[in-house]
Amino acid sequence: MTTRRSLTRPPAYDTRAALRALRAADPKLARLIDRAGDFTLRLASAQSTFEALAESIVYQQLHGKAAATIHARMIESFGGIHPSPDLLLAAPDAQLRGVGLSGNKTLALRDLAQKTITGIVPPMTKLRRMSDDDIIEHLTQVRGIGRWTVEMLLIFRMGRADVLPVNDYGVRKGFALTYLGLKPTDKVTPDLLPTPAQMEKRAERWRPWRSVASWYMWRACDVAAGKIL
Repeated sequence: MTTRRSLTRPPAYDTRAALRALRAADPKLARLIDRAGDFTLRLASAQSTFEALAESIVYQQLHGKAAATIHARMIESFGGIHPSPDLLLAAPDAQLRGVGLSGNKTLALRDLAQKTITGIVPPMTKLRRMSDDDIIEHLTQVRGIGRWTVEMLLIFRMGRADVLPVNDYGVRKGFALTYLGLKPTDKVTPDLLPTPAQMEKRAERWRPWRSVASWYMWRACDVAAGKIL
């Protein structure tokens, strides 16, 4: 059975136009696109702002499988549906800690719930009318929500086309593999990764499709690991 959380859709922007523009603007990126294949990003179209950010908080600093288990346990503890902000605030600490959430994540989820109720965290209908910078300014007021978390929301939930997450490790590594001569067999050390300024300079070629180019930086890591042949 298809669950509400599993509903996905492609981005609303013209991905074929994006790929044509990126290929023309950046020959090295064009070669990566040829190797990595089709642009297959899908958006989690059914999540509210609260649900998407709550999931991000749960996943922070955890391996994906472990985080998914804790997230599923949290939802199950509320009867199998994602809690509303009111329900999460009313839940005892023992319930949230019992599913595997740390004390800091419990505090962050409660702060998210409170700021959702007061309107500091806007609903998705309002976010869609806001600029990327305004969204980042609003949502980073929540405990545990930094710029990177909001950038992931912009790319993977809202489908914004021109986001460049310069502090994402996978994007930085993919950039180093594509532009800085990093070899798949090299041990990755901080000095081998690009600075934000290096990435921003190259990414001027990618506007207004920096989200698409960033997605291919992640795919560069997959190509290097042999996950894409």
